[in-house]
Amino acid sequence: MQFSMSRTTNHLTKDDVLGIVERDAIKFVEIQFCDILGTIKSVTLPTAKLERAITEGIFFDGSSITGYATIEESDMRLMPILDSILIFPWTKRTDFSTCRMMCNVLTDKGDRFEGDPRYILEKVIKKAEDKGFTMNVGPELEFFLFDIDENGCAKLYTTDPGGYFDLMPLDQGEAVRKDVMTQLVEMGFDVDASHHEVAPGQHEVGIRFGDAFSVADRTMTIKYVIKSIALQYGLHATFMPKPLYKENGSGMHVNQSLISINGGNAFHDPDGKHQLSDTAISYIGGLLKYAPEFCAITNSQVNSYKRLVPGFEAPCYISWANKNRSALIRVPAGREMATRVELRSPDPAGNPYLQFAVMLAAGLKGMEDGIDPGAPIEEDIFAMSPDTRNAKGIGSLPENLGVAIATMAKSTLIRETLGDHTFDSYLYVKQKEWDSYRTQITPWEIKNCLQLL
Repeated sequence: MQFSMSRTTNHLTKDDVLGIVERDAIKFVEIQFCDILGTIKSVTLPTAKLERAITEGIFFDGSSITGYATIEESDMRLMPILDSILIFPWTKRTDFSTCRMMCNVLTDKGDRFEGDPRYILEKVIKKAEDKGFTMNVGPELEFFLFDIDENGCAKLYTTDPGGYFDLMPLDQGEAVRKDVMTQLVEMGFDVDASHHEVAPGQHEVGIRFGDAFSVADRTMTIKYVIKSIALQYGLHATFMPKPLYKENGSGMHVNQSLISINGGNAFHDPDGKHQLSDTAISYIGGLLKYAPEFCAITNSQVNSYKRLVPGFEAPCYISWANKNRSALIRVPAGREMATRVELRSPDPAGNPYLQFAVMLAAGLKGMEDGIDPGAPIEEDIFAMSPDTRNAKGIGSLPENLGVAIATMAKSTLIRETLGDHTFDSYLYVKQKEWDSYRTQITPWEIKNCLQLL
């Protein structure tokens, strides 16, 4: 196996891309990137302008993108990545046949922009590759489908009463899942499976593992595809972590492993305890140690912390296990090339480039420092008393976004991983969000306090 040391090297040429566009009668190209929060941004070009965009790039105002630049240094350029071209199949037989191309973000001097989330992940992957490893990830994206009112706004209402793995008579939710899988397969994605999740209107689509960089790109596109297809069925797809009170929230469990330069799974050791290598054990140790510090990235929304509470299958206690699903990290069944660790706390509302970057950075730090995660905890942690958890050394994830950003603010590792620019910008944006939220007067307070106090 050879590792690619540059994520900007293209196998396709400009003529190849222009030929694809002409062959498939593509009329529009979406040039895509994202801000530091993971919101997808796009510039739509008629294909007649694509050749110029490939050659010269597309200039834009970076000060208008969350976390990018100030007004004084706002001139930036998008450079399309030729190998990233993908046609949106559902547009082929319309007047708006469209493809997408991801891009690198450059400064006005032509250098890579340090705040580009793709570049941040690229640098952490390069660090792993220098140590002889590449990272594979397999995210499991959960989402809700809600009805839309006459104004096109989402309602907290679904006609889908299904539960976990339920096989329903064909309804809109099942139709959306199957349509999404059809589109993704046609786009060349290796879709593992989809199924109904625990809560009403909740679903999951999983894609086969792959290198972290490619999967981060695919994750952004999958979220766009799910929203686009759902809209065709008159439904709103949301990756909000916890939209329904007293129901399970949506997570994005991330299965991850390191592949060594000889192509073997560096997490597997047939003679190791639990058939895990020392590399895997210390990688788990790094994830556990730094989970509170990267929680503001993996769980980026105020609403994320409504999901991370006991009783709804989402982990909130810092531990690892083999079979125990109440643990933060689980080592699923399957060894040799299938050996992997599953981090269960992330949710799909965040930025996958930054999420994968901080996970990998924490795991690598665990390997460098030989961090011992302790023994696996196979008992139900939710059922333990606080004294029992304390006696076993089981800590907790931050209980809200305010605690999470305060913890991240003290983290040397996360600052080094994100770089000063993104680290400071992210904390600034999230602190404003937290301040706005915590000063709101909620309906719960009015209901429970106004007449009584």
